[in-house]
Amino acid sequence: MLYVQGEYVEMMFIGFDISKDKVDLCWLRDPITNKKKTKVFKNNHLAFKEIKQWLLSTTKTIAEEIVITVEPTGVYHEPLMYFLYQQGFNIILANPSKAKKYAEALNVVHKTDRSDAIMLASYGYAKHSIVNYWQPEAKEIRELKALLRRLDALESSKQREHNRLEASEFNAASERVIQSLKETINFLDDEIKKLKLDIDNHIDSFPNLKKDRALLETIPGIGPVMSRELTYIFAAKKFNQAKQAAAYCGLIPKLHESGKMKGRTTLSKLGPSRIRSKLYMAAVVAGQWNYQIKQQKIRLMNHGKTSMQIIGANMRKLIHICFGVVKNQEAFKLQES
Repeated sequence: MLYVQGEYVEMMFIGFDISKDKVDLCWLRDPITNKKKTKVFKNNHLAFKEIKQWLLSTTKTIAEEIVITVEPTGVYHEPLMYFLYQQGFNIILANPSKAKKYAEALNVVHKTDRSDAIMLASYGYAKHSIVNYWQPEAKEIRELKALLRRLDALESSKQREHNRLEASEFNAASERVIQSLKETINFLDDEIKKLKLDIDNHIDSFPNLKKDRALLETIPGIGPVMSRELTYIFAAKKFNQAKQAAAYCGLIPKLHESGKMKGRTTLSKLGPSRIRSKLYMAAVVAGQWNYQIKQQKIRLMNHGKTSMQIIGANMRKLIHICFGVVKNQEAFKLQES
């Protein structure tokens, strides 16, 4: 039950497992006795109203008294989530790693779409009082997200074509293949340049985004590539603490201890890998030109840390600095070395 405006409301808990083609639903009818009701729908816009009607008629309640728990699945969960949010449903977007640990605690043996929906309904019931309900990003943030996704896809395609070109030139197998690869790379180069310009113009069209990016670029080590990504992340995720931003980027230490092996730590590497790869290069540059990062680098070297441990710590420090600059809306203060 949930206490709302002076009275207790009986909330209903639904789990959604969403894939490209279908949506598996589970209504946790009675969390105590574990009674449940499941249903499968197609994942398309025509089915969204059917899903809404099933939820309301089956639970015999209103949208505001229903909690839907979903795991993110690339882009396939987004259209339905935006639709249901507009209809007044409460939505929990579960962290996949936390949901996995919860499933392990429940001793879920068989992993199916149906079992995932059941688990997510239970997860929503257990966690709804301590998590924030999902809210959609502003339209300009969604547009920026889509542009960055497209840029990442084009850059990945260009890298693959470069790898093929190197192999083809080494083999000297076909001049026609080499010509085709070079033409494709040139085309991708042009598209990447256009898309970067579109992203920059989009950011400049919104004062809050433009200011955040300008503040980020006052930090030595943060250039145009990293500032594009971080402008989106800090606008979309709304972190309360720097360590939350570091955790999102997979930069928090993860301790490994087993038997005689003690005290070994690595990065958690959760979250988007493309952000970490870009932060890696930013940290390398910052290690030369950013006084705070440089001092941390020297201190860790003196303590005998490995180069990868130092880079990981520098990446984490850099994201902390970025968070502070955006949160306080103040430019980075340069320090003399």
